[in-house]
Amino acid sequence: MLKFLFTNLFSGYSGTITLSGFLISLVSALLLGAGLALAVTRHASCSRGFTLTLALLPAAVSIVIMMVSGNLGAGVAVAGTFSLVRFRSAPGTAREIGSVFLAMAVGLACGMGYPGFAALFTLIMCGVTLLYIRLGLTAEKGAALRRNLRITIPEDLDYTGIFDDLFAKYAVQSRLTGVKTTNLGSLNRLSYELTLRQAGDEKRLIDELRCRNGNLEISSSAPAWDNREL
Repeated sequence: MLKFLFTNLFSGYSGTITLSGFLISLVSALLLGAGLALAVTRHASCSRGFTLTLALLPAAVSIVIMMVSGNLGAGVAVAGTFSLVRFRSAPGTAREIGSVFLAMAVGLACGMGYPGFAALFTLIMCGVTLLYIRLGLTAEKGAALRRNLRITIPEDLDYTGIFDDLFAKYAVQSRLTGVKTTNLGSLNRLSYELTLRQAGDEKRLIDELRCRNGNLEISSSAPAWDNREL
């Protein structure tokens, strides 16, 4: 039985796809895709659309591989189609891109007629993923203390180093990333990236910044790469 699971389903049919082999590959891809989706999204906030796509992608890839097996022209056409889908899609996070590659690898193995190897690969990768999550290797240290700070100041106020003493007091590091004029040029909006020393320092920092910028608008937010799961 074990030898059968790790044998090519189509090896005895001269490359011809049989109904039984087709169904075994398709069902295996669907089951393994569902397991992969559950493992990847277990400790990460992902949209329902991404989870569904991750579950169905191995089955779609397996069908494509079975249909173009041995057909060079069809393979080139499919590669071109996938390239169009890539350029029409929004860029994802590192976690999403890695998950899509895992799902494609599972679908490739099933489409080539190796559901046993696909299942073994899925079990190993899911186990390694859950192990890394449990060990905390996927959580970036200090990510919760990183902030994007936008401070509005009067146009006649020289912003060069004006908040350096406050940043040195409440932040481990800080960097001015942009300056933008607003309100018909009467105001400047400064953008900073900084890492706080402690979680409770944000409120105290904003209070002192308000005293220095004339109580104009101040906004603080997590960086875009921290808002999304990596």
